[in-house]
Amino acid sequence: MGKKATKSTRKFAASGQLQKAIQARRKHRDIKKKAEKRQAAKGKGRPAPQQEDASDDDDGVDETSGKFKGMSVDDFLGGGFMQNASDDDDEGSEPEAMDEDEDDEDAGSGEDVDDNESFADVDDLDDEGEAHLMELSKLAEKDPEFYKYLQENDRELLDFKLDGAGHEDEDEDMEGEEPAEEDQTPVLTKEILQKWQKALLDHRSLKALRKMLIAFRSAVHMNEDDQVLAWRVDSASVYNKLVTTALRYTPVVLEHHCPSRSLPNGKFKPPTQTTKWKTLQKLILSYFHNVLHLMGQISDNEMLRLALSETAKLVPYITSSRKTVKLYLKTCLDYWSSAEDSVRISAFLSVRRLAAATDESVVDAVLKNTYLTLVRSCKSTSAHTLPSINLMKNSASELFCADHSASYQHAFGYIRQLAIHLRNSMKTKTKEAYKLVYNWQYVHCVDFWAIVLARACSKETLLERGGKESELRALVYPLVQVALGAVRLIRNARSFPFHLHIVRSMLHLTRHTHTYVPLAPYLLPILTTTLSATSKPTASTLRPLDFETHIRAPQQYLKTRVYNEGLAEESAFLLAEYLASPPVHGSIGFPEVTVPIVLLLRKAVKGAKGAHGKGGKGKESGVAKALVERVEESARWAEQKRKNVTFAPGKMAEVERWEGDVSAKVEETPLGKYVKVQRKAREKRRKLVEKARDGEDEILEE
Repeated sequence: MGKKATKSTRKFAASGQLQKAIQARRKHRDIKKKAEKRQAAKGKGRPAPQQEDASDDDDGVDETSGKFKGMSVDDFLGGGFMQNASDDDDEGSEPEAMDEDEDDEDAGSGEDVDDNESFADVDDLDDEGEAHLMELSKLAEKDPEFYKYLQENDRELLDFKLDGAGHEDEDEDMEGEEPAEEDQTPVLTKEILQKWQKALLDHRSLKALRKMLIAFRSAVHMNEDDQVLAWRVDSASVYNKLVTTALRYTPVVLEHHCPSRSLPNGKFKPPTQTTKWKTLQKLILSYFHNVLHLMGQISDNEMLRLALSETAKLVPYITSSRKTVKLYLKTCLDYWSSAEDSVRISAFLSVRRLAAATDESVVDAVLKNTYLTLVRSCKSTSAHTLPSINLMKNSASELFCADHSASYQHAFGYIRQLAIHLRNSMKTKTKEAYKLVYNWQYVHCVDFWAIVLARACSKETLLERGGKESELRALVYPLVQVALGAVRLIRNARSFPFHLHIVRSMLHLTRHTHTYVPLAPYLLPILTTTLSATSKPTASTLRPLDFETHIRAPQQYLKTRVYNEGLAEESAFLLAEYLASPPVHGSIGFPEVTVPIVLLLRKAVKGAKGAHGKGGKGKESGVAKALVERVEESARWAEQKRKNVTFAPGKMAEVERWEGDVSAKVEETPLGKYVKVQRKAREKRRKLVEKARDGEDEILEE
């Protein structure tokens, strides 16, 4: 009978540490055997071999003996022997979870191979790059941005004294990095990291890159259970230095060995499919997944910004992996929709980098998921979330305006979806059906597409495209029909805030696309309702309603003076902006356009005074009267400009030229000056409200 195990041994085995210790010993034993075979194989082909560090060759594969003899790099990476590799984890660690169900097109997907064994051929690629060694003294000229970063953060690396020993001396310097004991994980020190940095900076060494990325993976997963890691990081400063080095240096080294191509239209093409690129591909994907795993663990905004900005540089190297692209896009959109503003911007820049791919499927995925993320984020709107929603709408519109032909299909489908919701509500006419339209998501979607079309069809964009009209211009009419149909759906006092939101979006669209949209019929009913002689507003202690953060007025606001005055101010301001916009005020028929508007408002003002006297609706009447006076003055100004016209109405070229000259002077008109003053007053009021909301004890002035 064998010797009975002690109690401590049984406890050790029960804790699960025994199996891990056995795996670690077997791993180091296999590494040692492979290193000996590799050194022996290299010795046969070299007349006077120098002593090399076992840590550089500990995970190589004997390609000159046995069944691997004569195999190319592609055959080696795609060989079936990798599926039968040792079940024990190598010092790189377990395969990435995202690689388990990759598409067949992803290199090395679904294979249970540890990083060290998979990346063995990366070391051999350094031999091809010896002709491209970069002197440290020339770094400031060739890569000033990276040199500036080193001056600020790695001064000791720049102070390194260069020697001409090359890679052989580097291998000797790195001796002793691996521990002598098989069951002890080596500790990463600052000196080891500096040697790697020097090799990366001086020679763009792929050997040093592989070692650094394996250490980086160990740092990312070091707090997880059931992980056999290649390195142990005990110092917080070394940890930060390792993470920063991996993020900063990896794109530089990859761009040196496998540069991507930038096209004149701003798109990029992945690196050429060379042997070196195919060998590095799995290394890059593994590192990329490790960075995404790290981003899920950290909360420091500066580190998140660094990770997002540096991974954006690696986008050309990962577009061949659909699963990696999908995961990266999801991660970036999550930060874009929920993080702090600076992180949001960095995340958006990464998404925009993805959208610059020449692969149409990647661009479609970016556009679709960006829009869906925006829709989910604006389900509820408040004074605190509105700025971030506006930031998302403005940034997302940039993506859709980058490629008009690709955006057209998405814009057409989503605007059609808005029309279907509107049609169902008009047919059913139930409370639940109306909610499909009268909600924040519908409002923000209409506003978003108005921003996109205004940006894509503006005069500036037309000039940038060489006079070629945007494909998205055909969607202006459908969007306007959908928006105005939503306004006509429910016409009661509680829904007026919703109407004002839609009118603002249409006003933005008309101002930038120079398209005439009749918005006065949708604003006049709101303004005249506040001047109606049949209702007298009641006094209330309620605070003024914020029309930017409400689409439906609360019940207690109805028929109150504070709500009436707010509606009058808001509708009068929007009507003034509409009449002062270039498509309306710049029209040669502006005096005739304003006639029915002036008559209707004068009648409403007269009725309000006659029913309630000067004190009944004094503020509403004053707002409407001031607007009427400015409109009449501007009509007389336009008539004065028309007196010198010598061409007939049929001369459209002459008419357009005249209207173009007048549109440039709209702000000099009485109505234009009135709108400018109102904008400044509203902006001042908004800032005061924001300060008061933030608790800065600002006094709100009337």
